[in-house]
Amino acid sequence: MNEHAERSSAVPRDDAGEVEEVEEGVGASAQPPSAGAHRHRVSRLLVALVVVAVVLVIASRVNLDYYAVEPGTAQSVQPFITVPASKSHAVTHPVLLVDVEISRVSALSYLYFKLRPDTALDSVYSVTGGTPPSQLVAQGYLEMDQAETAAEAAALGRLGYDVQPHDAGVLVFAVFHGTAASGLLRVGDVISGVDGRPTPTNQAFLSAMKRYRSGETVSLSVERHGTGSPVQVPVHLRNRSVEIGTKRVTLDLGIELYPTGQVRYTFPFPVSINVADIGGPSAGLAMTLGLIDTLTGGDLTGGKTIAATGTMSSTGAVGPVGGVAEKTVAVEHAGATIFLVPPQEYASAMSKDVPSLHIFPVATLDQALAVIAAHGGHVPRRLASAGGTTPVSAPSH
Repeated sequence: MNEHAERSSAVPRDDAGEVEEVEEGVGASAQPPSAGAHRHRVSRLLVALVVVAVVLVIASRVNLDYYAVEPGTAQSVQPFITVPASKSHAVTHPVLLVDVEISRVSALSYLYFKLRPDTALDSVYSVTGGTPPSQLVAQGYLEMDQAETAAEAAALGRLGYDVQPHDAGVLVFAVFHGTAASGLLRVGDVISGVDGRPTPTNQAFLSAMKRYRSGETVSLSVERHGTGSPVQVPVHLRNRSVEIGTKRVTLDLGIELYPTGQVRYTFPFPVSINVADIGGPSAGLAMTLGLIDTLTGGDLTGGKTIAATGTMSSTGAVGPVGGVAEKTVAVEHAGATIFLVPPQEYASAMSKDVPSLHIFPVATLDQALAVIAAHGGHVPRRLASAGGTTPVSAPSH
């Protein structure tokens, strides 16, 4: 059969052999779709979209047992520091503090966070330690408040100023639900007395509370949020079993104390560090270095971009923090060339190391200053008086 015959045989004909006239691309039996079929398809599509939307809404509200820890921001510590104008120096290259972003992981967001290379998925317990979410934010801000005060004391003490500590009471760090203290005490309250007996330290408070048993009422002298005059708060003690970490314990009062208690300091002049909207104690080292920089020549870093993380005690000890791998990524993005970290977190920081960033473990404020001096920084010696500072020269190698 030739090509002409093949084409001819495909042309429809009527019974009489006449060729039927048809529209191009449409057979003789084709019929336009009915309006009802079209409506049916549209209805099925709308139902499918509604089902998908409902599934997405539900998935977004189902929290999994994870927090996503992501690189946050590395920023100058200087805007948070205030000292008298006569003591202040303009800072040319400020020390950077760094934080992380923490988000609760839902069934909807799990895959998104899982695929991000610089995001860690940590268990809820590893982040909260069993603390109720309602208190977690308050604890973070309380830890920052304590870190700010410790940084002020450490910096002024390192510069040789007279810093006088005063034990002011015990600091409420957690209140356990369903216990005697629940609804009466809050995170950040300071208890300075028990039935009129002063309790300036944790030991004094625990000793005073040993006199009381479940069923008795005790009057606590409480400074709300650690400020103002104490008010008397009567608490009826009662035994309650609560879960702390992985253990169940029985408590009469039902609070957890901040480890160091509430310590206040007398400084030779007004000093304030006030970091807004960041919780936790991990900026302690950076704040201490920043205050030293402000009070001396303003050129502590020697023109380098230096970031730091780690808690800071009032005596200059650097302590461990979390999220250091993610913080390392943040300081890299900020262009830092030196990153000071606690020794316990050095391996974590090195897991994100790049050639442009030099990471140093430091256990004390003096070690941190020694690293800065060794890399061209202008580090002041301790002051013989409050009148001036003497730079430390970089050690020879």
